[in-house]
Parts: sequence; C-alpha cells; structure tokens
Amino acid sequence: MGIPVMILGESGSGKSTSMRNFEPSEVGIFNVASKPLPFRKKLIKIDNSTYTTIMKVLSQPKLKTYVIDDSQYLMAFEMFDKAKETGYGKFTDMALHFKGIIDFVIKNTPADCIVYFLHHTQQTDKGIKAKTVGKMLDDQLTVEGLFSIVLRAKTENGKYTFSTQSDGTDTVKSPMEMFPLEIDNDLKYVDTSIREYWGLTTTPKEGESNAKT
Repeated sequence: MGIPVMILGESGSGKSTSMRNFEPSEVGIFNVASKPLPFRKKLIKIDNSTYTTIMKVLSQPKLKTYVIDDSQYLMAFEMFDKAKETGYGKFTDMALHFKGIIDFVIKNTPADCIVYFLHHTQQTDKGIKAKTVGKMLDDQLTVEGLFSIVLRAKTENGKYTFSTQSDGTDTVKSPMEMFPLEIDNDLKYVDTSIREYWGLTTTPKEGESNAKT
C-alpha cells in the first residue's frame, strides 16, 4: 500500500526545484511536460510520461521514491486530446483516469514507496485548490481528498518554502507533528520526515541497502 503525496504550487513556486537534494539513485521522475529540470544535477527522468508509462514503471518499482512533475498535465493533455468530443462523459473519464493513477499508487506499490504529485493550483471563490480542467471535473473529483499529505509551495522575497497546514485559504494538510508549519522547499527533507514519522524504510543511496529508520 504505497503513499501518494501532493505538492501544490503556482508555476515558479519551487515545486520542481525541491527535488534538487535527491541523488540520481534515490528518485525517479515522470516528466509529463518534458521540461528541463531547473538545476544542474542530472536526475533520472522519463520525458513525455503518460498514465500508461507511470503505471508500467510503478507496477514493478525499483526505487522507493518517485515524482510526477507536473501531474495536472496528465488531465490537461487528455483534455486537449478530447477537445472535439461532445458530451459530458469525457469529464467523467478524465476524473476516473486521474483517480485511477492515485489508486494505483495506493494499491499496487509497496508500503514504503512514496509517489509525489507536483501539481499546479487554481484560485476559486472558496480559496486555493488543486488545478483541474474545469468545474465539471471538480464536481466529479475532489483531488486533495485522495491524499493524506498535501503541501503547498510558496515564494516570498526570494525565499522558497512549503506550508504544511492550511491557513484557511487552501487545502494543505499533514499529520500532527510530522512537520513544522513552514519548511524549506526540500523534497528530500519531506521524504525523510515522512519515512521517519511512519517508520518506513529509507531511500537508499547508491551502494547502500535499505534500512529501517
């Protein structure tokens, strides 16, 4: 039973940059939009990743940590592919497909496998939430409800952080005492903290074997 984690944030808020402290042997990146990474370190990534690509790799995961960057493009690209289709059925299909990848992580990966969904935000009359492709899809699926951990990337005065609890205007959440209210935008730190909190195996560095934290 794997663990999906959502990292929300506007474009430029530091979501992708947060991967910078992982070593290549520690993380696999599903690069949905095929963007260059915003740092010099060469991490292993699969460009043009699709639902099929992601599920194929995660059906037999070789790593403990994976990142889907940016996961909302899975819905956006499918929306463009179905742009000429009429009827509301396509919105239900898109909701089912996105929910399906989250369910796949939970049901088909090991208990110590964590998959991070880096996801854009949108402003609504109720506050800031995960971006989808329209109200019809929002009516079909509350994305954040499928995650136990939702962090939000923020930037202010050149400082990049993650918030770990809701300020009343967003859908951020995390288990009690897992994190301080605000942390550096360091996904390796997030990964280590989650594993220590729940007693999961660590993400091994090259040449090391798995060990209980």
